[in-house]
Amino acid sequence: MLLNTRTQTSTQTARPDRSTFVDTVSHRPGSVILYPGKSDMLYRVASGLVRVHTMDDDGNGLTLRYVKPGDYFGEEALAGLDRQYFAEAVTDSSVDVINPALMSAEDNLIVTTHLVRTLERAYESIYRLVGKRLRARIAGELLELKDTALATVQPSGETMIYATHDELAAAVGSVRETVTKVVGELSREGVISAGYGKITLKDETALARISAE
Repeated sequence: MLLNTRTQTSTQTARPDRSTFVDTVSHRPGSVILYPGKSDMLYRVASGLVRVHTMDDDGNGLTLRYVKPGDYFGEEALAGLDRQYFAEAVTDSSVDVINPALMSAEDNLIVTTHLVRTLERAYESIYRLVGKRLRARIAGELLELKDTALATVQPSGETMIYATHDELAAAVGSVRETVTKVVGELSREGVISAGYGKITLKDETALARISAE
């Protein structure tokens, strides 16, 4: 569970008409928003950050994606499918609850556009998981997290990300011990610096190069 309590302001993106909203709910860090099971509502992150994750057969957590402000989750409700994952607030988060039955054609177009972009990011994540070395996957994940509510810019201009090695492992399909080893290597190279529950990006150009390896 991440213990960061900062809030990120919602980005200016297209959103369904307010008449489709059932409610807007605030969630504290670590709060489980959705459990696997029946689905009937669509959700949009207004502020903060939400983690969509599942468990493997051995009980290990696997992060499927992070949902940023302006993005949606719970899309299976549009097709009447059961939910197969958990959704958890990573930071203080505000989430709009949307009734799919009240959505207009314009609303559906907005959500469809979102789904296309989400699918593109899913393809990129799958490629990174199966086609990249762990070192590249960790570098890519840190760059992804740079633009979330887990990140803060330091007076030096460097970006600090609040994330533990366990959380990084869940995001890159590895285990904490192996991630700790790679984080140590990157720290010794001066690309990042790591402290308890936080990682500072010292050389983002080098991280981008490593993520492309």
